[in-house]
Amino acid sequence: MRQAAPLHPKPFIPETLPVQLNWESLIPYIGAANRALASFNGALYGMPNAELLLSPLTTQEAVLSSKIEGTQATFGEVLNFEAGEEPEHETRRLDIQEILNYRTALEVAESELSERPFNLNLLLALHGVLLDSVRGRDKARGRFRTVQNWIGRPGSSIREATYIPPEPGRLRPLLDNWEKYYHADRPDPLVQLAIIHGQFEIIHPFIDGNGRIGRILIPLFLYEKTLLSRPIFYLSAYLEAHKEEYVSALAALTSRDDQAWNRWVQFFLKALTSQAQKNLDDARNIIGLYERSKAEIIRITRSKYAVPLLDLLFKQPVFSPMQLERHGSLPSKQMTMSLLGRLKDAGILVVTRESSGRRPQILAFAELVNLCEGRQVIRKRKAKPSPRR
Repeated sequence: MRQAAPLHPKPFIPETLPVQLNWESLIPYIGAANRALASFNGALYGMPNAELLLSPLTTQEAVLSSKIEGTQATFGEVLNFEAGEEPEHETRRLDIQEILNYRTALEVAESELSERPFNLNLLLALHGVLLDSVRGRDKARGRFRTVQNWIGRPGSSIREATYIPPEPGRLRPLLDNWEKYYHADRPDPLVQLAIIHGQFEIIHPFIDGNGRIGRILIPLFLYEKTLLSRPIFYLSAYLEAHKEEYVSALAALTSRDDQAWNRWVQFFLKALTSQAQKNLDDARNIIGLYERSKAEIIRITRSKYAVPLLDLLFKQPVFSPMQLERHGSLPSKQMTMSLLGRLKDAGILVVTRESSGRRPQILAFAELVNLCEGRQVIRKRKAKPSPRR
């Protein structure tokens, strides 16, 4: 006799927020995370033009958050693409577009939060930006799902799922409860953020893009709760480095284990602590590079355009000279090319692609790219000796 196919697991029904926690066990983690975040915010607060100086790290955050979801494009490839260099394969171009969308979503969110509090409509808008013109554009972009989704190995069926999120009919009350909790006054906002992130991943309200949206929420919440003076916080590096522990801690939240939420909050607070310290080091290193480079470029160029040029290099550390010519903060084309030539001779700028036919030359601010990558990906050239007089 033919046996019936086994039934697949049922969709998970999350508990209503707030969850029960053992607060006493969390106290050491709460203290460490709050101290580390306060130190990082102090650096942000005292940093002139933080958005400009840390813009390369914002791109790196977009790269790493997307990498957790399977994209393969690197920070350098994104910068090269923005400089006008097309990737060899279409899959790489789509990877890069996903990363650029992530960065745009962060920018849109910051602008919106300056006008109104976070809400579900903004969540939908960010999802729309994230999936614009990429592989998920046909997956209900900018809309909560109306079909059942599931998590499992690529190509697996719902019968083989490792997790099945709540049914579509349950989404609205769950999201309303989640939004209400987001704005609630809780004993500690960092614990609150851990729960917000965890519950969002459990609800999985979109067909695609849940992980990236969930990570975008982290700096937005910190900014809205005034724990950060700018929504600049890069957690994805830690989560990528501890991906197995991250995924395991999230998965445990659906196990009905009484201690799962406590363990998740502990993991999340450890992540915040570690990454806040790393972000502080990165911010200090970038400020140091900016100040050294400013003094050096002023000395080399002896030009009133030295600082505007340096600002553009921080905004776009890989570029074609034609891209700089469009900026009104720089002088004529001839003088701009002269300034770039002096920086190439000094070894500050490195040619990563020579001009050929209609393809323009591409230059890189090597030290900044290497600093953001955390390794040497572009070798600095030795400065040419100054001509004898």
